[in-house]
Amino acid sequence: MVDAPRARRLAKRISQIVASTLEHEVKDPRLAMVTITDARVTPDLREATVFYTVYGGEPERTGSAAALASAKGVVRSAVGRHTGVRFTPTLEFVPDAVPEGAKRLDELLEGARQADAEVEALAVGATYAGEADPYRKPREDDDEDLPVGDEPADLGSGSDLPGARSTG
Repeated sequence: MVDAPRARRLAKRISQIVASTLEHEVKDPRLAMVTITDARVTPDLREATVFYTVYGGEPERTGSAAALASAKGVVRSAVGRHTGVRFTPTLEFVPDAVPEGAKRLDELLEGARQADAEVEALAVGATYAGEADPYRKPREDDDEDLPVGDEPADLGSGSDLPGARSTG
């Protein structure tokens, strides 16, 4: 077992090597729209999973998956040459699910925008069911409404109260 930072560095290096190899050494036209997005290596550095995306529809994805499977040996040889590790990890190519997740998230956000627009359209001519401001406000003229004799008493500093100690 190796430490996690070394596995992450190797995974990053593998993704760079795979992308470069697919671009410069493998001459398959089905790999023209492939982008390497990430790579992960097991803690024992024996297996590497390389994630990729393909620009296009389902036929392009299927063709790119077949092209990656056929180029796996060439890519693994290039990884072994450029990394210098004792055992070259086996490569597994997995389509990345991030674009589909992003597309789903965009659809949900668009649905929320449409719902907000509908609510805004309904609120254009709406009025309040009660008062416009439902919160009670203190009356402005509190001093004028007090009956005679109910005026607040001035308690002063509190030193004239029974049991109060003088600090001075």
